[in-house]
Amino acid sequence: MRNIRDVLRLHEAEHLSSRAVGIAVGLPRTTVRNYIDRARKVGLHWPLPDDLDDRDLEERLFGRAAPPPAILRRPEPDWAAIHAEMRRPHVTLMLLWSEYRERCHDGFAYSWFAERYRAFADHLPVVLRGNHRAGEKLFLDFAGDKIKIVDPDTGLISEAELFVAVLGASNYTYAEAVPSQSLPDWTAAHVRAFEFFGGVAALLIPDNLRSAVTKADRYEADLNRTYEELATHYGTAIMPARSRKPRDKAKVEQGVLLVERWILAALRNRVFFSLADANAAIAERLEWLNNRPFRKLEGCRASVFAEVDRPALRPLPERPFEWGIWKRVKVNIDYHVELDCHYYSVPYQLAHEICDARLSATTVELFVRGRRVASHLRSYERYRATTDPAHMPASHRAYLEWTPSRLINWGQQAGPSTGRLLDEILASKPHPELGYRSALGVMRLGRRYGSERLEAACTRALAITSPSYRSVDSILKNGLDRAALPSPAPARPSRRHANVRGPGYYE
Repeated sequence: MRNIRDVLRLHEAEHLSSRAVGIAVGLPRTTVRNYIDRARKVGLHWPLPDDLDDRDLEERLFGRAAPPPAILRRPEPDWAAIHAEMRRPHVTLMLLWSEYRERCHDGFAYSWFAERYRAFADHLPVVLRGNHRAGEKLFLDFAGDKIKIVDPDTGLISEAELFVAVLGASNYTYAEAVPSQSLPDWTAAHVRAFEFFGGVAALLIPDNLRSAVTKADRYEADLNRTYEELATHYGTAIMPARSRKPRDKAKVEQGVLLVERWILAALRNRVFFSLADANAAIAERLEWLNNRPFRKLEGCRASVFAEVDRPALRPLPERPFEWGIWKRVKVNIDYHVELDCHYYSVPYQLAHEICDARLSATTVELFVRGRRVASHLRSYERYRATTDPAHMPASHRAYLEWTPSRLINWGQQAGPSTGRLLDEILASKPHPELGYRSALGVMRLGRRYGSERLEAACTRALAITSPSYRSVDSILKNGLDRAALPSPAPARPSRRHANVRGPGYYE
């Protein structure tokens, strides 16, 4: 109809020819001539009457009848209810149109139905735009603004991060303050968010922060191993947003904006002395935000969550996820691996193998090709070892089973001199374990020569003040254990006489 008005204006007001009018409006000259002739036949001239709309103009020029009154009285669907139904699982616009036609047999066709619904959806607020399925996606991110925490003792101010999670279908929002964006705080916030929602969405949509994505990629991003383990534990999947594509996570972007406006801004004048105080205040404002009525739709985030998202969420596992860090380490020749300056054992057959180590706050687990081969309580002692005896070779186990008292008791069973000699061997070393080899060597001599000869050899070694493995071995080899003991050395005569001044002379 706009072309017809332009044709009449240029021809009658500007006095242009049909050819010039056609060039100006982009129509063939014959079409321009047809419009002008029809206007003359029905008595229309420029300027056209103000009350003549496009439909009346078309009817007067071309004789097309106005739509019948019955069409104008056709009932329109409740577009808000249609939009709410579209967020339910497996619901399509075609299905909703079919149900509409069952209720209204003279209702509108599908093309008109779809066009009007899209027009309605395009005019919704941004926070409710989109067609997310119930329980399908959970969007996660950190807010740009931070929360200030004041140390009550020193007055120093630290900044806490604000974690935000938003469900796609209902916009139900969770928020909490955490110390940092580190992996432990990131995963712990997820655990608390799942408990808040009472279930888990089918997909997690995080940003490309380091705690979630180790290497961002448009098609195949490398996920953090611990974050993948969290998703496996809760039976969900991770689909990171593309880099520099905020529309991929528009829900959480808008959720962050609302949290900053209605929570952080509302708490701007309050002073917090701990994270617990800050999270208590955030929880109060969060409840208000989720129960705040929508502007153009019925209900609120909490009511839509209870009706749409909550029934579709996956159930929580029996126990919450326990955070752990993954590392790749190589087993040393002593069948131990070093993790955070502490040594943990694995079966000795795995020496020189590459292991995957998982460190939680309380345990250390070691895996080889996906199979767990060792588990230990985590120790924070630096440069000490945690060793499972079952991981040791039989010879090492037998060696460690010996203690100083056990060795001495064995020697006393062979004879008192043997027990005394072993006692002196162990006592002569800076540490008793340094004398184990010598003591075990003496025990081996007893198995070779018998207890009686060993006892005699030890007696002779003590008599000549040479309590050592080498001395006992030499005595037994040379048969000196059968010889008579040497007589004690005679006492040396006193050299005191009048010419010896003695130490007192120099005092």
